[in-house]
Amino acid sequence: MVREKVTVSTRTLQWKCVESRVDNKRLCYGRFILSPLIKGQADTIGIAMRRALLGEIEGTCITRAKSEKIPHEYSTIVGIQESVHEILMNLKEIGLRSNLYGTCGAFICARGPGYVTAQDIISPPSVEIVDNTQHIARLTEPIDLCIGLQIERNRGYRYSIKRPNNFQDGSYPIDAVFMPVEMRIIVFILMGMGMKDKRYFFSKYGQMGV
Repeated sequence: MVREKVTVSTRTLQWKCVESRVDNKRLCYGRFILSPLIKGQADTIGIAMRRALLGEIEGTCITRAKSEKIPHEYSTIVGIQESVHEILMNLKEIGLRSNLYGTCGAFICARGPGYVTAQDIISPPSVEIVDNTQHIARLTEPIDLCIGLQIERNRGYRYSIKRPNNFQDGSYPIDAVFMPVEMRIIVFILMGMGMKDKRYFFSKYGQMGV
């Protein structure tokens, strides 16, 4: 009977931040190292951390927009440079923080000409806008733009199911990206140390508001 020799490390694991920066109000960057790990541990930890970063951290986003003046999602409105679809995509990118549970309402009411940004969103005190300068639309004529918003806190990603009856009252669902981690790169590097190998786990990620 052949027995496989298993090497067990008695050293204490060390978690170290080797790089950290703030690129803008909505994006932070960090790079961390966890070592030493025996063969196979880095993959196990990496998979678990990936799931945690992308699926277990709660975030807040706009999940629905409503305006009675919009006939359908791919229409254009006289006096607004962007199409309705582009406005919905801009609303999807708005970074929010909150301590709410479930959903709440907010609204935009602006008059042109001028730019409509995240600063024009009127939301309850429990919701904070991360970057007030985020662009939503440009009004080229003296018209009113009023949009009702639904804000929700949850986890992961939820694809909006667009049914015909959703649009009858001018309500449009938006794909919900709740996960605050915007970018995630995990790199495994096996480094030799004489007759022994060390497994290092590198994690890089950018984070928006939660």
